[in-house]
Formats: sequence, C-alpha cells, structure tokens
Amino acid sequence: MKSATLLRTLAVLFWLALSLTLVMALVPRPPFAALGVNDKVQHMAAFAVLSLLAWLAFPRQRLSVLFLTLAAIGGLIEILQMIPALHRDADVKDWIADCLAIAAVLGFCGGLRWIWGRGARQSAP
Repeated sequence: MKSATLLRTLAVLFWLALSLTLVMALVPRPPFAALGVNDKVQHMAAFAVLSLLAWLAFPRQRLSVLFLTLAAIGGLIEILQMIPALHRDADVKDWIADCLAIAAVLGFCGGLRWIWGRGARQSAP
C-alpha cells in the first residue's frame, strides 16, 4: 500500500474512532455501561486508541499539538456531559484519565520516533 493511501486510511480510522468516542460519551445510556467495565478504564482505552491513531495518521504533527488537541477534546466531552438533557455526569477525574492515557501513548510513540530517528542517523553514510 502506498504511503499516501495508508495515511488517508489511518486518518479515516482516526475520525471514525473519534466519532464513535463522541457518540458513546454523549448518548444518555451508552451500551458499554452495561458491561460493568470501570468508567475510567473506558476513558483511558478510548483516548489511548485515539492517541495511537492520531500519531499514526498525522506523523508530521508535533506530539505536543496532538496532546493538547486530544486533551481539549476530552475536556469538551466533560463540558458537554453537563447538559442536563444528556443525563450524563461530568467528572474532572475522567478528563485526568483521558490526559494520562494520551500522555502515556504519545510518550511511548515519541520514544519510538526518537529511537527510529537515531537509527536512521546512525545508518547514514
């Protein structure tokens, strides 16, 4: 698969995952709530996947920009959950869980980027 096609595919996957995250965060009774999985684990899983997909789909973007953008999305979700009609509970701890997952994944990805970059410099003539 060509690089441009792969990046487009990854970008589509990112936007689909973001859309699913937003829907699940804003519907009054999300289907995953019935599974009994801890709310913080759900937040961390969603934002870990979003972080990985963002890093893969937008490889030239600075990690700080990815972090700030994803953290803002997590914050926006918590603000929107304050809307009474949604019957959801906003919690700053959910946003902190989002940010921890984002930082962990992007930190790992940044480490990979650094290692791969070092290897490319060492193998250059």
